[in-house]
Amino acid sequence: MMWLAISLGAASYLNLTEELLQDAETKYGKAARNRLIHWDKLIPDLKHLSEMQKLIKVNQFFNRVRFLSDDLHWGQNDYWATPIEFIASNGGDCEDFSIAKYFTLRELGIPEERLYLTYVKAIELNQAHMVLTYYTSPSSEPLVLDNLINEIKKASKRQDLLPVYSFNAEGLWLAKAQKRGKHVGSSDQLSSWVEFKKRLQRYDIGQSLN
Repeated sequence: MMWLAISLGAASYLNLTEELLQDAETKYGKAARNRLIHWDKLIPDLKHLSEMQKLIKVNQFFNRVRFLSDDLHWGQNDYWATPIEFIASNGGDCEDFSIAKYFTLRELGIPEERLYLTYVKAIELNQAHMVLTYYTSPSSEPLVLDNLINEIKKASKRQDLLPVYSFNAEGLWLAKAQKRGKHVGSSDQLSSWVEFKKRLQRYDIGQSLN
């Protein structure tokens, strides 16, 4: 990973350049710069922890961000924000929470095959929803990281969520209750994911985010 200098001469773990920080400050205010630097500092602070501790800390960190609908926040019906956009603007919807957690945990060294962005139906809300799921092995019951609640629970304890499909950088799976489900192809079948990756390439923010 490339190391670049940022504000006050500190080393950036996520390749947050001064130009990027200045751009965030111009768009969203000085607090945006501070939020991004805080995110950057999270990486060395959590590197030594167990995977479970990393899940808990990252879930807590992002669940403090404001929930805002895409219509209200971005003026679009469906917009998947990059982690930088999400943190700098201090707001986003369920996809933005899940994506930011996914990339941060990848940067913390959790293997790709353990992390999945999972679309579900939130039964009580009667609407589509996205969460991040974590598997210790392909056949294990996943843990669910959700912006709706702060506690990380096993999928069997989330009867309010009905899984539909899951994906990561390696592929797309039809969801199966409490299991990963059937592999059905590339995640590039999802147009929102493809468009998101194009915007993400504008930010060289770490080895796991490319």
